[in-house]
Amino acid sequence: MSEAKATKGATAGGADDGATADAADGTPGSARPRRRQARGEARIAQLLQAAASVFCTSGYTASSTNAIAREAGVSPGTLYQFFPNKEAIAVELGDQLLNRWRDTYGAAFTQSHIELPLDRMLDAILDPLIAFNCENPAFSVLMHGSEIPGRITEEHDTLHATMLTRVESVLAGYLPDVPDGQVHRIADMTFMIFKAGLDLIMAHEGEERAAYVRELKTIMFRYLDPLVGDAVRHRTPNAP
Repeated sequence: MSEAKATKGATAGGADDGATADAADGTPGSARPRRRQARGEARIAQLLQAAASVFCTSGYTASSTNAIAREAGVSPGTLYQFFPNKEAIAVELGDQLLNRWRDTYGAAFTQSHIELPLDRMLDAILDPLIAFNCENPAFSVLMHGSEIPGRITEEHDTLHATMLTRVESVLAGYLPDVPDGQVHRIADMTFMIFKAGLDLIMAHEGEERAAYVRELKTIMFRYLDPLVGDAVRHRTPNAP
């Protein structure tokens, strides 16, 4: 079934799961539209979860709406009631993951974490970032694929720049006498080390994954400690 035909058929037939809830029984005080809306939101969540699984298994390019519908246990017609094509699914899933990623890194780079000794600071900042990626493997698929919708990659690039600026700001606080250009290079290198280490972490599971997490933290500590270690220890005089 072509996407265009399925979309047309879904529009004509109505969205039984809640996509057209606003048109049904709009009498004041009626709970029916609200229940339909809740069913529709649940169906969207189901489809997005299925899409995440299919994207991880097959890659974005090789995935199809039929495969996503099959993974969700619904008909392609049901899928088309909510999404006109695969790109729309990817954009919605990407938006949700990017919003959660913003929240995750925002919570990681808190002032209380930044004031910790370097080894504990790395734990406090890196652990939630790594955990998010391990729990949401579709995030990596959608952010780095060659044929991903442009909107997703643009938003990811913007967020990447924001995170790099945050890392640079943290380092600048510890290196007030270091030229801006050098601070930027240190931040850029730190960020690239994290990204490369994360790729290795994501490629393994279980104990091997945990071992790569430890390796990444060791590498970052050994890189940063000669640069900012004294400043960190000065700001945390009671640290062991």
